[in-house]
Amino acid sequence: MSEPTRPPLTDVMALVADVEGWMTPGQAATLYDSAVNCPAGGRIVEIGSFQGRSTIVLASAADPSVDVIAIDPHAGTDRGPQEIDGFANEAASDHDQFNANLAAAGVTDRVTHLRSFSDDALPDVQGSIEVLYVDGAHRYAPALADIRSWGDKVADGGTMLIHDSFSSIGVTMAILRHLAFGSRWRYVGRSRSMTIYRADLSGVGGRAQNSLRQLAQLPWFAKNLGLKLVLSLGVGKVLRRFGRGVPEWPY
Repeated sequence: MSEPTRPPLTDVMALVADVEGWMTPGQAATLYDSAVNCPAGGRIVEIGSFQGRSTIVLASAADPSVDVIAIDPHAGTDRGPQEIDGFANEAASDHDQFNANLAAAGVTDRVTHLRSFSDDALPDVQGSIEVLYVDGAHRYAPALADIRSWGDKVADGGTMLIHDSFSSIGVTMAILRHLAFGSRWRYVGRSRSMTIYRADLSGVGGRAQNSLRQLAQLPWFAKNLGLKLVLSLGVGKVLRRFGRGVPEWPY
């Protein structure tokens, strides 16, 4: 049986070039590879889709038999950096743009969209998950709930990707609480703030090494917090006024 035809990553990046969102080329490659490696007949769940940038990458790379589920309430909350609340007027347009972007990329039929908050969607996804991408609310409580509750649905040996790890305070605290010293999730690495975990950790020695590898990311976390503080204080405007380059919000 021949391998399924899927567009190369370069073509997928062209599809999402004008789609709003926070995803670097390296992070797109991480999502793409994870979707490619999702076994036939498996399931990919994405928590937090915004306007479909990451959704398109996952759906384009996955085997046609893979069930791709995108969960986002499009409620005008937790839209992106410093956009936690107060964007109710943008909710409808975000939803419309999400659908339009998926249609333009030709993946509408590949994606099941659950327009609900992630905790409400839990009963709607029955069975195991092979690839989980967590990019929902970044505050500690909802981030911890997503990692814990949805992570429990991931099959042994499956993959969990978490965006804004060691960048967002809430997400990082959730990782330290549930993953850094846990017994199931092995830290594989990261592409900037997108961490990769595999549900295959074993052995006391492996757990100790796994904890140390995650704790080693804390200096980078501190650097990101410092950069966010500087940008939040308006230093970027001063730099721009003097013709200097403004650092990108870390993600």
